[in-house]
Amino acid sequence: MIRSIAAFPAPLSLGMTSMSYFDAVSAGFRNYFDFQGRATRPEFWWFMLFLTLLGLGTAVADMSFGLGHDGMGPINLFASFATLIPMLSVGARRLHDIGRTGWWQLLYFVPFIGWLVLIIFWCTRTQPA
Repeated sequence: MIRSIAAFPAPLSLGMTSMSYFDAVSAGFRNYFDFQGRATRPEFWWFMLFLTLLGLGTAVADMSFGLGHDGMGPINLFASFATLIPMLSVGARRLHDIGRTGWWQLLYFVPFIGWLVLIIFWCTRTQPA
């Protein structure tokens, strides 16, 4: 006997909804100065992917225009400064989502070990409210 797909139970979603790439980028800029609240893992990682691609694109643009030999020209510098606050705010909201304060982002200043700890925090599952 063949069972239809509708007969199988849906996987548990734990009350979380998945966020698309464009929704995450939009939410990151919409909450530009919002350091309160929560950001889910997909929202955080999609926004970080956007920032990485933006950084690569602006570095290539700087090098192609001959503005920076190592990719750190004025275009990349402007993009980095323009996205610094949203990066910190989505990072703080992600840390709030796992029950930590946004001040943990000061680990940015501890090379390698601090970055590793932050990555582990950012990969941690959401804590119930």
